[in-house]
Amino acid sequence: MVKSIDTTLDVIQYLHCSGSATIEEIAEAVGISTSTVHRHLVTLRERGYVIIEDGEHRLSFMFLTHGGKVRDKTFAADMVNKKVQQIAERTEERAQFIIEENGERVYLFTHFGSSGVKTDANVGKRGPLHISAAGKAILAHLPQERIEEILDNIKFDRLTEQTITTPTSLEAELEEIREQNYAFNDEELTESLRAVGVPIRLDNGAVYGAISVSGPAHRFSKKYFREELPELLLGAANEIELNLKYS
Repeated sequence: MVKSIDTTLDVIQYLHCSGSATIEEIAEAVGISTSTVHRHLVTLRERGYVIIEDGEHRLSFMFLTHGGKVRDKTFAADMVNKKVQQIAERTEERAQFIIEENGERVYLFTHFGSSGVKTDANVGKRGPLHISAAGKAILAHLPQERIEEILDNIKFDRLTEQTITTPTSLEAELEEIREQNYAFNDEELTESLRAVGVPIRLDNGAVYGAISVSGPAHRFSKKYFREELPELLLGAANEIELNLKYS
């Protein structure tokens, strides 16, 4: 039974990455027979999780049904979403709210201002914490034991010339983030893209998530990047934290 579930999840993961695929393509990628793939796809189709279009299979919006409900049931989600939208409109850039789950960052809300740069940071996207401003803002404020657990599982791959590639460098930056209460992403994930992130903390000190603003390096420079955006986000975070406290 466990092996069967693993296979179903492998099929789902492949369709997630490929967008759509034939039975033969799935079988080759997952490493199982076409007859086995067919059986799993039949079940997924019957339950509404997979759709056939032009002879290829793709994931349905059933996953959005589940994910959307989980997100909307997150404590004070509507209030946070509105604040992220306000930040995007005020800065005219892309603003987002993320949480930490299983040692990764997960985008829950993303809004674009009039000049916002489109990237693949869509709602539901996951990724390492240490290469994003919001992710580092969260990581810095987790309990030390949890930080060490996450660091032990990080792959310090170099994505750009600015990517943090050693635990020592990351730990030093996390200490600085704790002192100033905001984090920077200075072209560490994507060249020519910068971001500022600020943690959102509950009244008991636990990290609720983080908000951030992202934009092109030529607009995110000097005082605006290093002082004005952090001040704006710290103010927004304070408002959210007050609302969380009295919700």
